[in-house]
Amino acid sequence: MLEIPDEEVRSRLEAESPWWAQAHSAGGSLRPRAYLPGLLGLVRDRAVRRAVVLLGPRRVGKTVLIHHVIEALLAEGVSPREVAYVSVDLPLYSGRSLERLLALAEQAAGVPLRWAFFDEIQYLPEWERHLKRLVDDRPDLKIVVSGSAAAALKLKAQESGAGRFTDFLLPPLTFAEYLDLTGAAAPPVRVGPGHDLRVADVPALNAAFVDYVNVGGYPEAALNPFVRADMGRFIKSDIVDKVLLRDLPQLYGIGDIQELNRLFTALAWNTAGEVSVDGLAKRSGVAANTLRKYLEYLEAAFLIRVVHRVDRNARHFQRAATFKVYLTNPSLRSALFSPVAAGAEAMGSLAETAVVSQWFHDPGPIHYARWADAEVDLVRLGADGRPVGAAEVKWSDRFVAAPEELKGLVRFAATNGLSRVTATTLTETVQRAVAGVTIQMMPTSAYAWSVGEAILMGPAGTVTP
Repeated sequence: MLEIPDEEVRSRLEAESPWWAQAHSAGGSLRPRAYLPGLLGLVRDRAVRRAVVLLGPRRVGKTVLIHHVIEALLAEGVSPREVAYVSVDLPLYSGRSLERLLALAEQAAGVPLRWAFFDEIQYLPEWERHLKRLVDDRPDLKIVVSGSAAAALKLKAQESGAGRFTDFLLPPLTFAEYLDLTGAAAPPVRVGPGHDLRVADVPALNAAFVDYVNVGGYPEAALNPFVRADMGRFIKSDIVDKVLLRDLPQLYGIGDIQELNRLFTALAWNTAGEVSVDGLAKRSGVAANTLRKYLEYLEAAFLIRVVHRVDRNARHFQRAATFKVYLTNPSLRSALFSPVAAGAEAMGSLAETAVVSQWFHDPGPIHYARWADAEVDLVRLGADGRPVGAAEVKWSDRFVAAPEELKGLVRFAATNGLSRVTATTLTETVQRAVAGVTIQMMPTSAYAWSVGEAILMGPAGTVTP
């Protein structure tokens, strides 16, 4: 079989970096995500000799973000021919190592590169070993690689790239990003020294939140009416099926793909529910050890998030029998089954999933508390292991008139010295005091916005559960 000549490869590399030949908007027409400044800062930093590994699930905008970074570099006066983009998954590049692709790109550019972006890097065998070598051998070159097989990428980066790679995670859209990109409703406004929230139009914000729950996790789905009209096809076939039927079996050698698929479907239907490995094993007939591996694989693939339990004193259990499982993006459920209306029974668990998913953008761990006769949906622990906040997520205004019924939240706060906690509502923004504990009540939609917005602000963010 004849090998594709290098001349053809160089020609394709030129086409992938059109800014070499003429003025070009690398970022296209889509607005940048809020994560652009963070990634751009790492890319600009040439003082530290490290490659950047951009991780994230499928269809969250990694390629578009890379092109926005390139556009920003060019706008700063970087020579266009010193920047190259390579989509590694093209069959044309098959069989060529990272070093060889870089050499061909530099031949095509006609000058040594200073920035090289390799998209979908997982398609290159032993990419981590080659990347480490390039980081050591080319101090003049800043390399960014990305890929959708987040589990394998992160594992290999940690094993082989210690001191050489910096991970950067791009999750699905936050609700704050969704509002910013779509303009579906006016966002809340922070007011006063306590950064309390003022919402101009609660019904409009709630309508946007329900829309976000159903379609809002992916930029293309949020902005493209054709994709929104067929979320089942877009998300299920292009995201879920490719991960469950191709990525995970290839990465981990899973033999019974349908078994894994059934487990994920059940977890998606029951998102925000408390489960146990033994209980799942009895209902599914799958061995407990196999189920533990499947949960690990699904979490590593960024489809689910396992949240662990603490007791009323915020202490971890030595042998935790139960835990909660959340979809990392609530719109996965509506794509697998059907969209959910604001008044649907499932909206309560999906609202909780949406709120908890905002916290996935923050590296700190989240927990829930449960003991004999009460529970708390969301607990955040500080570096010392003590609670810094707690929240109860309700898609209802019922507890505004009966705050004492939030007995688990009040008891947890009193036990752990929390003077102020949060309980979400459907429409009301009020404060209630129970047994010396102040409960800040606000619409779930406003709270979800505040969490995502504060995390994206970085150190300036002030939100706690």
